[in-house]
Amino acid sequence: MLPATYRKLVSLAWPIVLARATQSVVGFSDALMVAPLGEAPLAAVTTGAMNTFALIILPLGTVFILQSFAAQLRGRGDLAAVRRYAFYGLLLAAFAELLAIATIPLVPWVLARFRYEPAVHDAMATYMRIRLLSVGVAVGAEALGNWYGGLGNTRIAMITGIVTMVSNVGLNWLLIEPRFGLPGYGVAGAAWASTIAGTLGFLVVLSIFAAGIGLEEATRGPRGELRARELRRVLRFGLPNGVNWFLEFAAFILFINVAVAHLGTTVLAAFNVVMQLNSISFMPAFGVASAGAILVGEAIGKDAKDEVWPIVRRTGVTACAWMVTVGALYLVAPARLIALFRPRDLPAEVLVATGTTMLMMSALWQLFDGLGLTLGEALRAAGDTTWCMFARILLAWAVFTPLAWTAILVLGGGVVTLMIALIIYIALLAGAFAWRFASGRWRSIEMVETEPVGI
Repeated sequence: MLPATYRKLVSLAWPIVLARATQSVVGFSDALMVAPLGEAPLAAVTTGAMNTFALIILPLGTVFILQSFAAQLRGRGDLAAVRRYAFYGLLLAAFAELLAIATIPLVPWVLARFRYEPAVHDAMATYMRIRLLSVGVAVGAEALGNWYGGLGNTRIAMITGIVTMVSNVGLNWLLIEPRFGLPGYGVAGAAWASTIAGTLGFLVVLSIFAAGIGLEEATRGPRGELRARELRRVLRFGLPNGVNWFLEFAAFILFINVAVAHLGTTVLAAFNVVMQLNSISFMPAFGVASAGAILVGEAIGKDAKDEVWPIVRRTGVTACAWMVTVGALYLVAPARLIALFRPRDLPAEVLVATGTTMLMMSALWQLFDGLGLTLGEALRAAGDTTWCMFARILLAWAVFTPLAWTAILVLGGGVVTLMIALIIYIALLAGAFAWRFASGRWRSIEMVETEPVGI
């Protein structure tokens, strides 16, 4: 029988793992169903999805902190204050939607700054303009899902994810290629499928929240008057988390749009297929790490900080075991996995030969990624978001970006070179988080105010 701590971790983790796994299926489905249309549509959808996520990730990372607030307040026993924090997340989601709509006219101009083939540029611009319509619902669903998670109810995010996944797969099948008298909308169909599916998922979680389902008694009452000081604290701890996700991912997006695209459309398509396949290992491990972070937040909230390391150790073992297992699959059957995404207009061996090398090399970063996820989430739960922000920015922009740029654009490196650059970065980030956690500086951070506050 599992020890009590493991049972609690598993109880929290499995719904989050399923929720994150549904996100993997959404990206996997988009790529798989667009792939028959050709190499250019495959490159446009997979790269466009990455670029869209780069615009969502700042508010997404900011509202993610609601899990930490809810967990610490729950650990402290102050459930009456928790309800307001859900509304702070919804406010931030509404603001994100307004900003996203304002950026839509700029998409073609921004993409023209990069060296895409005309067919890839046009298709990607279409895809991104549609997907940006759903930024607010994506942020809102993440906000409420993490807020519920901080209260120990991780099944709500799972329900949202399942609704989104099922809707996305069904709509992709209906809209991408001609069916039931519809002409087949190609790349635009994939974009509308994801946008509509995300909206449906958000409406489900919003309805659940409005009905008070899945809440403990003390959180079902009126939200009370929203407090500016609480919102400022959400931004104080949430923005560094959002900024560090954004700037780290921005370096990765620059890497894709400049360095990887420099190697040609085939390499660009193959690399993004490898990233979609890697989401199979990453997303569930991220779910486990998030569950561990909930337990860390609760322990800190009840001033039991000596319980944090055992929680982190068990979480890390679980997350790393999963990632290493999936990484072994990448080594055993890489060609079969890549071949699933073969475009009709490209001989199978071309994409497979390129993608196989990258997928096998990606197996080498799985252990480092599992450690980095676990420790990064634990530090976030403790409120140590500012240090993590600077660590990610420094490694992403002062190490990874110059290394990749020089190796590929200056020295003429290829597929192996770009994967080595990623492995070095992920390993350094895991090492930085391990050093920070071991330092114990997170113990002195007071994330939640000790006294009730007014405006």
